[in-house]
Amino acid sequence: MKKEVVLSYFPKITPKRYQQMIAFFSSLDNAWQGEFDEFRKAGFEDSLISEFLEWRDKVDEEKIEKVLKQEGITCLTKDDEEYPKLLKEIYDPPFCLFVRGQIPKNEFMLAVVGPRRYTSYGKQVTEEIVGELARQGITIVSGLAIGIDGIAHGATLKAGGQTVAVLGSGVNKAHVQPAQHCNLAEEIISKGGAVLAEYPPGTVPTKYTFPRRNRIVAGMSLGTLVIEAAEESGALITAQCTLDNGRELFAVPQNINSLTSVGVNKLIKNGACVVTSAQDILDALDLHDVKQIITNREIIPASPAEAKLLPHLSREPIHVDALAKLSTLDSPTVNATLTIMEMTGKVRNLGNMMYVLTK
Repeated sequence: MKKEVVLSYFPKITPKRYQQMIAFFSSLDNAWQGEFDEFRKAGFEDSLISEFLEWRDKVDEEKIEKVLKQEGITCLTKDDEEYPKLLKEIYDPPFCLFVRGQIPKNEFMLAVVGPRRYTSYGKQVTEEIVGELARQGITIVSGLAIGIDGIAHGATLKAGGQTVAVLGSGVNKAHVQPAQHCNLAEEIISKGGAVLAEYPPGTVPTKYTFPRRNRIVAGMSLGTLVIEAAEESGALITAQCTLDNGRELFAVPQNINSLTSVGVNKLIKNGACVVTSAQDILDALDLHDVKQIITNREIIPASPAEAKLLPHLSREPIHVDALAKLSTLDSPTVNATLTIMEMTGKVRNLGNMMYVLTK
């Protein structure tokens, strides 16, 4: 078991402290052998060092592994291919993610957030916009909370799309929060989505864990759509995380007399992209061909060589030399495989040794 997974169980670990360990010890394996004085040199406080060393000596890795297996939880670290690519780019990405289900492989994700106390207008807008985005192949990311989050997840599933719920608690069934969304969490998983968190199974949510999870919601996504938000709404935390990460921020204009309008209309005043339909988001992010791109990726390779070439082929022309380099196949194999793929209608030769997928 990776040490990152075990370390996640230490109650006082944070991404910043994890990076502090790596910076000094070079690896967690080295840190696991570290002595008190070494941790002090690394900049940790004496009380924290004592607490960590005592915990390290008592932690039961076999028990952790057993629980993860029983709950069907997989663990992703930043070195894993399945770890969300966009999430790696934020300032403080989780060093370990606990996941039930499957994070959709496409990177076309949009965060949707809003208040727990929503209006009928907010519900209608969420269902209409999110439903259309889901039908276009966009994966919806939200926090499973009561209110707009739950409506967004539900609208996605109703439209036949995939959605990801990011929790501020453990992802094991007994600790999914809010409890009234346990069934929704299971439906998300059963329909190809995922429930994930940076906290290990058994973690009870606190006033700190919910705001912290918002950076993951925003960090996984190309942009964030804020449906409604009062002046002090938690949705605005996610909006700020979106801006901090240099991602696109979207907001639905509100009735100025509504209590849930102040935060959203302020975002619009400060430059958020105004959204009145799903098309506004598709246009802003240039996501018109998402379903086609996803379909292209689902082409089943007919040989090991095809399997190596397909991830590097798209509707954008690519030279055979680049394909050889990216796939690590030799040139004769690349040329022979492309010829067969062209004969079976999977690729098209544009001339000058440039190829594209045909569909």
